[in-house]
Amino acid sequence: MSRIKIAVAGVGNCFSSLWQGINYYKGKSAEDAIGLMHWNMAGYEPGDIDVVAAFDVDRRKVGKDVSEAIFALPNCTTVFCEDIPKTGVKVQMGRILDGYSEHMKDYPEERTFLLADEKEPEREDIVAALKDSGAEILLNYLPVGSEEAVRFYAECALEAGVAFINNMPVFIASDPAWAGRFEAAGIPIIGDDIKSQLGATITHRVLANLFKRRGVKLERTYQLNTGGNTDFLNMLNRHRLKSKKLSKTEAVQSMLPQPLPAENIHIGPSDYVPWQNDNKVAFIRMEGKLFGDVPMHLEMRLSVEDSPNSAGVAIDSIRCCKIALDRGISGPLLSPSAYFMKHPPQQFTDDVAWENIEAFIAGEIER
Repeated sequence: MSRIKIAVAGVGNCFSSLWQGINYYKGKSAEDAIGLMHWNMAGYEPGDIDVVAAFDVDRRKVGKDVSEAIFALPNCTTVFCEDIPKTGVKVQMGRILDGYSEHMKDYPEERTFLLADEKEPEREDIVAALKDSGAEILLNYLPVGSEEAVRFYAECALEAGVAFINNMPVFIASDPAWAGRFEAAGIPIIGDDIKSQLGATITHRVLANLFKRRGVKLERTYQLNTGGNTDFLNMLNRHRLKSKKLSKTEAVQSMLPQPLPAENIHIGPSDYVPWQNDNKVAFIRMEGKLFGDVPMHLEMRLSVEDSPNSAGVAIDSIRCCKIALDRGISGPLLSPSAYFMKHPPQQFTDDVAWENIEAFIAGEIER
């Protein structure tokens, strides 16, 4: 099989975990590979992915080899694979736009971005870099709330003719206008807003579906999250949270027979606790009624290392995107998006999404 060539916008904790994982699984076999949903996908294994271009705006990362940049501050995720060979790919200065929240200047330097002094590139510079690198897929890992910046990189992907995986909650794949542009350009897209392997939203969805199937009426629910990485610090600026809250809320609402009234559901990032670093703690409460209108409630606490929790999902989404490229499929990939993303173009229950993704990989359905 050919190699899968990716570019990335945002060399933060999530990409650090992804690149560590790609190297961690090299040389392993299906029998001893723990933590992956799929080992082989239409002939592609996790180690078949190469990074060929990377963009960031932090001066501690710009100019460094990707293998070094993934460990630079303010990244704070778990290091589970230290032996990362040099890639020969240096992190290039990216476009800032709204990718940096001003309030972050009020925090210690080791916790925040230190904007590089280099001149910001124009769109044609990013497009040229993508083309020159031979990238087939551009991964978006920009901070939550980076509406302008995400659209900028989506435009670059379109112009460069590379596929796009939107891991963040800015609605591109799920926006019919954007989706139509990728289809017209003959380019596949997966999005929006990546689910974790076993995180708060996927767990909340499963529980909501369980209530429905067992005949329990859900009346009120919340999901409160705390974390100490740069993403949680960025989200202290509440005006950046609109799309994130919408994405997470719709992911749960879509499992219910009827959506809950807005006053009875609260789902979204809640607070920044510096010493948690990349550990995310989620609190879920669900209140409902059982047989005979007898009340019940469920409370759950989930603690996970946030960035590795999505890295395996990203490896699968990259391979699905490559499969689409190989098969000449363009536009939004409905099955991969529904299984891997919180806010896909079309929501399915998780069991249906699982059946669809298996059928997509096998070539039994087109998208």
